[in-house]
Amino acid sequence: MSDRSSNERQRFVLDPFEPAYVSLSASELSARVEAALRELEDCCACPRNCHVDRLADQAKACHTGRHARVASASPHFGEEDCLRGWSGSGTIFFSFCNLRCVFCQNWDISQRGAGVELTAEQISDLMLSLQERGCHNINFVTPEHVVPQVIEAVGVAVRNGLRVPIVYNTSAYDSVASLRLLDGIVDIYMPDFKFWQADTATRLAKARDYPERAREAIAEMHRQVGPLRFGHDGVARRGVLVRHLVMPGQLDETRAIMGWLATELSRDTYVNVMPQYRPSYSVGKPAKSGDARYQEIARAPRRNELELARAAARQAGLWRFDERC
Repeated sequence: MSDRSSNERQRFVLDPFEPAYVSLSASELSARVEAALRELEDCCACPRNCHVDRLADQAKACHTGRHARVASASPHFGEEDCLRGWSGSGTIFFSFCNLRCVFCQNWDISQRGAGVELTAEQISDLMLSLQERGCHNINFVTPEHVVPQVIEAVGVAVRNGLRVPIVYNTSAYDSVASLRLLDGIVDIYMPDFKFWQADTATRLAKARDYPERAREAIAEMHRQVGPLRFGHDGVARRGVLVRHLVMPGQLDETRAIMGWLATELSRDTYVNVMPQYRPSYSVGKPAKSGDARYQEIARAPRRNELELARAAARQAGLWRFDERC
């Protein structure tokens, strides 16, 4: 965080702590599972609103039927410092995605679906194994299209002794109805607010309504858990951490996003202005054999673009940043 006073920083310390789901009764958690699975019958679990019966193993935009597909599960040390701590964030990467980002660095997982289908019990076993390995949290990556399966697995894991925070690591292309089913289950929401303009979202992610859906989703996340708070050990316990991937030539979108976060969400919003963008997937193909439509983003952001993006966040009034920013 920035050099605010120790008293101001103390507002964001949350100890003692227990995960939100601990306070849910067994009957309430069971009711959430039932409600979540009903979403799959005529699927509107994400903004694609495909209306297929995923309980009958039908699939459409997300290529995922009754059971979630998992690409990997392991302690991850590449996340923000406040998530990885010293023992890692217990990441579970779900396969497929409800966006079609032309620059995706994990395209083999998000677009090709590398991974295996797992039942709720098997995903629960992964969660408990990561907890036993000392991970500070369970970090669901790309869960937007499998919220019902996530809730089902959490229900099993809680009965079997899960006691670490749950991180919902998302593109922010989420259904508010699905997010409300997660209220009291998820401790930390980590949305990546990618685009501000509908035309940009259409062109680069094939989702014209992404900006509107992202604003609705992040506002709901903040309503549930508020600004990011930590334990005395510096590890995040509860709240919203917003990521924004800086892309070449899109500083106007960055400025708009930072302004919205500061004015419509909270100036206390914890933000990671991310420098990791590199050309990949369709954008990363050689010009002679690939798609030339995305040449304006076929490079990494320049140093001055990263500096201007961070300056835009501060000028908007945001002051809480990932330490690497």
